[in-house]
Amino acid sequence: ARKGSPGGAREVEYTKPRPNFDTELSPKVRSFFSQRGISMATLEACGVRQERVWSPPLKQEVLAVAYPYFHRGELVNVKYRGPGKAFWQVKGARKTMYGLDDVEDADEIIIVEGEMDKLALYELGIRNVLSVPDGAPAKVKEGDLPEPEADKKFSYLWNCREVLDRATRIFLATDADEPGQ
Repeated sequence: ARKGSPGGAREVEYTKPRPNFDTELSPKVRSFFSQRGISMATLEACGVRQERVWSPPLKQEVLAVAYPYFHRGELVNVKYRGPGKAFWQVKGARKTMYGLDDVEDADEIIIVEGEMDKLALYELGIRNVLSVPDGAPAKVKEGDLPEPEADKKFSYLWNCREVLDRATRIFLATDADEPGQ
């Protein structure tokens, strides 16, 4: 459970992920990452897994890459990537950023749009990287910021606020596409 805004008393109940990860990555999944320059050492260090799981967007069981999302060592969500770039997360699970435990004590944090971006930077030896869970939004709503309890799109920022507030500098490394700009 999470408290709402500082001083708030509203409790939010989250679904705890209960994955059934395969014990090792298949040749197909290893090849997928290898073709993108991501080593097995990086995949292991960043906790990348695979699972045969129901895909809500594809409406069938698929073999999916699984990106476990941790907060203080506890698994709080899993983001899946299935065939055809179908993405989904555990319904009702806590929204947070991928790699949060990696930057717990970092003075500088780099925020990227996707797990592959984090893995690529990790491969280069850059460890202080977080990925947002849903990429850059296609459109940003104008107007005042909603209260933390009401902010569904950016709830992951509120859930990571304690770590982000400790950083002295935060860099946004977005894609060159329209949402990233």
